[in-house]
Amino acid sequence: MTPSSHGPAEDEACRQFVLPALDRAGWKEQQIRVQYRITRGRIRATARLHRQERPLIADYVLEHSDGLPIAVIGAKRLLRAPADGFEQVKRYAELLDAPFAYATNGQLTSELQARTGKARDVPGFPSPEALWARYLKDRELADDVASELASASLSPALRNWDGTPMMPRYYQQVAINRTVQAIARGGRRLLLVLAAGTGKTFVAAQIVAKLRARDWPGGRKPRVLYVADHNILLDQAIDGYFEPMFGDAVRRLRGEDTKTGPHIYFALCQPLAGGGDERPYLQFQKDYFDLVIVDECHRGSAAEGAAWRAILEYFAPAVQIGLTATPISAKDADTYQHFGEPVYEYSLARGIDDGFLAPYRVRRVRMNVDLTGRRPDPGQADHYEREIPDKLYGPREYQRVLATLDRTEEAARYLTDYLKRTNRLGKTIVFCENSDHAARMTRALLDANQDIAASHGQDYACRITALDGDAGQGWLEKFRHVETQIPAIAVTSRPLTTGVDIPTLRNIVLFQVIRSMPEFKQITGLGTRLFPEDQKFSFDIIDFVEATRLFRDPAFDGSPMRLIRDETDRDGNIVNTVDDKDPEGIDQLAEPSGQYAEQEGGLLAPDVTGQDEIDLLLASPRMFHVDGVPVIPWGLAFYVYDPADGGLKLRDYGQYVRDQVLRLRLDPGQLLAQWAQAIGRRALRDHLADSQITTEELAEWAGRPDSDVIDLLLYAAWEIPLLSRAQRRQRVIACHQDFLLSFPPEPFEVLDKVLDQYAAHGAEELDVAALRSESYAELGTVSEIERRFGGSTRLREAMDELSELVYAII
Repeated sequence: MTPSSHGPAEDEACRQFVLPALDRAGWKEQQIRVQYRITRGRIRATARLHRQERPLIADYVLEHSDGLPIAVIGAKRLLRAPADGFEQVKRYAELLDAPFAYATNGQLTSELQARTGKARDVPGFPSPEALWARYLKDRELADDVASELASASLSPALRNWDGTPMMPRYYQQVAINRTVQAIARGGRRLLLVLAAGTGKTFVAAQIVAKLRARDWPGGRKPRVLYVADHNILLDQAIDGYFEPMFGDAVRRLRGEDTKTGPHIYFALCQPLAGGGDERPYLQFQKDYFDLVIVDECHRGSAAEGAAWRAILEYFAPAVQIGLTATPISAKDADTYQHFGEPVYEYSLARGIDDGFLAPYRVRRVRMNVDLTGRRPDPGQADHYEREIPDKLYGPREYQRVLATLDRTEEAARYLTDYLKRTNRLGKTIVFCENSDHAARMTRALLDANQDIAASHGQDYACRITALDGDAGQGWLEKFRHVETQIPAIAVTSRPLTTGVDIPTLRNIVLFQVIRSMPEFKQITGLGTRLFPEDQKFSFDIIDFVEATRLFRDPAFDGSPMRLIRDETDRDGNIVNTVDDKDPEGIDQLAEPSGQYAEQEGGLLAPDVTGQDEIDLLLASPRMFHVDGVPVIPWGLAFYVYDPADGGLKLRDYGQYVRDQVLRLRLDPGQLLAQWAQAIGRRALRDHLADSQITTEELAEWAGRPDSDVIDLLLYAAWEIPLLSRAQRRQRVIACHQDFLLSFPPEPFEVLDKVLDQYAAHGAEELDVAALRSESYAELGTVSEIERRFGGSTRLREAMDELSELVYAII
């Protein structure tokens, strides 16, 4: 191939220069990862479905052993300086935690050392042995034992759906290697902070695999204890990861154990900790376990003096690894105090940016009684003829002191309407204040969905709380499995704030006041799992109680794709205003106080007895039940998240759309003319997608689903009166009969059908490609339709002219 004026292309440089140079340096083929895909590429919403941005791909990654990258290579054209690729290759090396980066154009090579930041020209690539020795020095792995442990193999036992080995993503790889190397250096208390949905359990299993691949000091495999405070966490870990990887070595600890063999024990912390004189963990010697892994370590183990913190203190000789998405640091509970600073952190924001986590939209709905409060009439009694104390009640008291039944029913109606517009069987979790509130919400949802409940039974929506015991656990198992559709809605209070894996979850509904950042992150994280097999690439948060004000907290690290606020005036009319002084409505929410103050991390009922929630209900004051209160959602005005602002700012949706249209610097006539062309429509749709504007929300905002996208844009930008698609069709028939009647009956029939389809479905029907759909089957194949017009060229010309007439200015 002849070199261009800029020298060989980068892929040519790789083949002609880089690979031979690596071969001369002694690198084996299995140590060289070519076109190494680091990220997946962020997912963006489009007008139709979703699109994925380009992933980050390194030209070459050099590995000492499988899953242990030590250098990254970036190749440039021959006539470009190696330094031109430094920033890119440096970024890739930082992501992969590789201490060495190389930029080369095939003749000149420069090396960058991550620790020192020094860049220098080198005569060629170092040998694997030389680079590994430098790596060990960089990571302070001084002896042969540490070296062997660091280079231990990953387990290939787990398989993807296509049968290929399930290998760690780049950040999981970093977390595994850093943890194993910290152990090799003598680390005893280690913390991994990985956002919900990023595979903490998989990371833990691979850490154990690497440790078992090398004998523990003493010539045996390490003994492991894995503890968690919910059965479902243990079940997920055992069934999904550890048993497939380690087989018979895995053992669920119940009562006394024979304590033989290199076991990996799993234990629920509550029964293991025991109570009073019964402490089952005492059956083991203090130094029996070599490694203790604590799942969701921000909870019981974080609190000083907690019952099962004693387990960790008893097994102090063991290496202890804490796993969490939400470490806490409070006066009486501090994750860092026990485990130290994180060995590695991977945030929700990074997971979304990398394309490994599903982005989310936020829809805020405010009820009138939440904003104005509710004061009973003098002497008003509740359902049980008890007089309601005279005071102004607000969101803090609703469902705890004053149960406004109409508020719950209106929220259920709103959610039902939303699901009808989106997906009636989309998995949805509704968070309520307590079990009583959850029971009333479940009933309200079944009442509002009688049509679908008739075909799917009363199982369409179910309550899953600590008070539901084994039945609730059974519902949870059905709900979280990807192959089940029913139950579609799970109504809960707090038990589902654990790290339950629900890949198909599409909606999280917040009808519970939340002031705990760890709890908020746990709830948000439930929806972040991607599930491409069911086209789940994003999820929605519907917030009735301003809980999502926590997005503004610096401790939260993931911004939404889009933020929508639904508000109306007192009469239910659409309004379009925002309070600049308090755009998030934070001032309207009182701070927690007294017996309603929640502990950091939330009220988490263990699935053994549910005693925490029982105690809460018994300790609560009398709850007054009232109905007949006029409740309406102050809804349907939209606000969006603008990434350009670098934070969560609410903007008027109409103004936002107007700004995006005016950025095109086109007048209305020019915009119409561009939309009239198929190529122009594609370009404008891409612009809308990049601006995160969907046609569905645009139509919903204007209240005109029967209007063309272009008319919605003209209305938003210049307040040009809206036309329906049917009106545009009628204008063509009335004003351009000469065009239509210029065709013989057979092609005329096609154009008439196109106009009908356009009125029903939109501008896509004006593209020749639409003729391939089933809607036109009665007219024949595309080839047969072309023959009606005398060939493909004449058909395309006719379709283009029809499109221009549809959007002609009259």
